[in-house]
Amino acid sequence: MPQNLLILGGTTEASSLAHLISKTEFNATISYAGRVERIRQQPIQKRIGGFGGVAGLASYITSNGITHLVDATHPFAAQMSQNAILACQQTNIPLAALTRPQWQKQKADNWHLVPDIKAAAAALDGDPKRVMLAIGRMHLAQFYNNLQHFYLLRLVDKPEVPPAFPNQLIEVSRGPFTTAQDTLLLSNYKIDLIVAKNAGGKAAYAKIEAARQLEIKVIMIERPVIADRLTFYNPEEVVHWISVSG
Repeated sequence: MPQNLLILGGTTEASSLAHLISKTEFNATISYAGRVERIRQQPIQKRIGGFGGVAGLASYITSNGITHLVDATHPFAAQMSQNAILACQQTNIPLAALTRPQWQKQKADNWHLVPDIKAAAAALDGDPKRVMLAIGRMHLAQFYNNLQHFYLLRLVDKPEVPPAFPNQLIEVSRGPFTTAQDTLLLSNYKIDLIVAKNAGGKAAYAKIEAARQLEIKVIMIERPVIADRLTFYNPEEVVHWISVSG
């Protein structure tokens, strides 16, 4: 049976893998959750939308003759990653994760580590600050108990309904950004606190480097714990794995 790959996408790593796979003889589909309006063009077949939990993903795998699954979702997409593990166990197909190494705190960094979004929001109790919320749009409502701050929000898409912060600025733009760009952004808006997820990788690291240079404190949300699985950090390794796993 020819290899028929399903890539759970939405990251730069997934797009890089899709381009590599398009140059092979493998069949492949890249899947998006559909939370971003402007989905990039891909050289392989794509699908948009959820699967309907573990059972839905397992059904898709079986119905479409999927032979390998690569979880290249965001490191914080813990539920999707867990669903992928269980669906692959049920359908008896191999699973690999394509992800990025976590950021490591440097000597000049001022990080306050928190385990989750809820703890990050609680860390904002106190006097008004000028905060960059670099967490995407899905969890902004958890910060509505702290409306005393100015919030700078950088989003991939313009929200249909603006967030309910009384003092906010929304910048709609898609990275990657340079350290110089983020240093200018943070300086222009006089940001004195950043809330960020430890997404890892190079694409979103500029704001961390900029914060270091400007001596800005970062509330860093640690990654969720995901069960052990075969993990790769570059797409070439994934292609080799598919080739040798049959």
